[in-house]
Amino acid sequence: MKFGLLYGAQLPRPWTQDSEHRLFNEMLDEIELADRLGFDHVWCPEHHFLEEYSHMSAPEAFLGAVSQRTSRIRIGHAVALMPPAFNPTARVAERIATLDLLSDGRVDFGTGESTTPTELGGFGVERSVKRDQWAEAVDAVARMFVEEPFAGYEGKYVSAPIRNVLPKTRQKPHPPMWMACGNRDAIRTAAAKGLGALNFSFFGPAETKKWVDAYYSGIESADCVPAAFAVNAQIAATIPMFCHRDETTAVERAVDGVQFFNFGLGFYAGFGTAAPARTRLWEEFQRDRDKHGMGGSSFGKPGMPLGNPARGAVGTPHQIRDFLRLHEEAGLDQAIFLVQGGGTRHEHIRESLELFANEVMPEFKERDEAAVRLKTARLQPAIDAAMARREPPRTADPDYIIPARSQS
Repeated sequence: MKFGLLYGAQLPRPWTQDSEHRLFNEMLDEIELADRLGFDHVWCPEHHFLEEYSHMSAPEAFLGAVSQRTSRIRIGHAVALMPPAFNPTARVAERIATLDLLSDGRVDFGTGESTTPTELGGFGVERSVKRDQWAEAVDAVARMFVEEPFAGYEGKYVSAPIRNVLPKTRQKPHPPMWMACGNRDAIRTAAAKGLGALNFSFFGPAETKKWVDAYYSGIESADCVPAAFAVNAQIAATIPMFCHRDETTAVERAVDGVQFFNFGLGFYAGFGTAAPARTRLWEEFQRDRDKHGMGGSSFGKPGMPLGNPARGAVGTPHQIRDFLRLHEEAGLDQAIFLVQGGGTRHEHIRESLELFANEVMPEFKERDEAAVRLKTARLQPAIDAAMARREPPRTADPDYIIPARSQS
C-alpha cells in the first residue's frame, strides 16, 4: 500500500492579512518534508468559494510550486473540475501537461464534477447534467493529450475545433487518470472507464473491501471501455491520520481538524446555508458539532483498537500500523491521509509525519513492490482486453486550415 497526503487549504476564521500567505507556505514546507520522508503522493483538490473549508482554488498554481520544491513525490491534481463552465477543456489539458513537464513526469490527473451548490451555482453548472459534462470533457481531454493535432470535438457540452493542443505531457500516453468517487455507483463508473478511483469520504476496512471488490470486478469485466488511453487500475481512499507516541495527545491534536473537515463538507454539500463573506464556519462548528455527531466522543475511548472511520488512523504508531494492515488486506492501493484540517498546528503536522515515516511506513513499503507486481500480472489480460475495446487516437482532416482573419 502507498501513502498520500491531502491538502485542501483549510483556514478557519478569524483571519489576518497574513493568514493565507502563511498557510500556503506552511503547506509547501510540510510537502517538502513529506517528499524527503518517502511519502508517495500529495493530492490537492480544486474548490471554489468554500470559505474556511478550502482555499485551494488554483491547485495547478500551487502544485507548480510543489514541483520545484520536491524531487520524487507524485503530484496529484485531485480533482480538476471538468464541466466546461468550471474549466474549458483545452485549458485543463494545457495545465496538466505543463505541470507534468515541470515535475519531470510526476503528475496524477484526478477528474471530477463538484457537488456543492456554492460551486455549481457559482459557475452556472446544472446538477442534472454535470456527470454527462464530466464524461464528455474527460473523453476530449484524453484525446487532446495524444492526438497531434487534436482532431476536434462536437459533443452536447464540449465543442472544440482542430488544434494542436500544447504542450504534450512528459508521461506517455498521458499521466494516470482518476475519477472522484463518493458512492458505489461512482466506483462502478470509474471501473467501467478504466480510471483510478479516488474516494474522499471516510470508511473502515470492511467498507474498503466492498469498494475494492466492486471496483476490480468492473476493471476485469467486459464492460470496461477505457476513457483514457491507458487503464489506471488503482483505488485510493482518504483516511484521517495523526501519529504520536501518546494516544491522548494524538487525539487532542487531531480531533478538531478532522471533525472540522467533516463539518465543512457537510455544511457546504448539505445542511448549511452559506452567506458570502458573512458565514462563520468555525464558530458554527464549535456551536453545532455535537448536534451533527462530530464531538470529541465520536473518536471513541482511548486504548481501543482503531476502527472508527471518523477517527481513522489517529493514535500511536502501533495502533496505526494495525489499523492500516486491515486496509492493506482489504486491497486498498493507497491511503490518502488527511493531515491539514481545521486549526491543526504546523509543527504538530511535521512531528506526526516524521514519526509515521520512521515507525509505520517501512513495513508497508517493503510489501508494496511485490504486491504491485502480483496485481499487475493478474490484471494485465483484462487491461489488454479493455484497451482493445478503446477507439484509437483519431487522425485530423489533413486539409483543415485555420481561417485567416480576413476569412473569419
